Amino acid sequence: MAGKRTFTMIKPDAVAAGNTGAIIQMIEERGFKIISMKLTRLTGERAGEFYEVHKERPFYNDLCKYMSSGSIVPMILEKENAVEDFRTLIGATNPAEAAEGTIRNLFANSIEANAIHGSDSDDNAQIEGNFFFSAIEKY
Repeated sequence: MAGKRTFTMIKPDAVAAGNTGAIIQMIEERGFKIISMKLTRLTGERAGEFYEVHKERPFYNDLCKYMSSGSIVPMILEKENAVEDFRTLIGATNPAEAAEGTIRNLFANSIEANAIHGSDSDDNAQIEGNFFFSAIEKY
């Protein structure tokens, strides 16, 4: 059964470009309720912890450097069929392949600087949400 919550994070490129408000507006207009949200910045070490699943991949160090290069906006969102619907809203990882009107089509610069992260499963949404939010703000 599809879950009602997902995790997202507006990435440093989109925050630096001033696109946070427009992205949040798109999220809310698609019927997602923001449960938790904050503006923060990852250290290289925390970025490494978040992306530990990619540790053996050749892009891992560049990813950690990029994700700690500026402010981010992590959020927990709620909606029926949250993970699948949100992944549709953000579009393909490669913005050149992202459907028209998706967040990545509108705001991403490249595959690496693709504006936003979206959890790929209900389990990962919970893990990723818990990484950023305390028990008080709990996923």
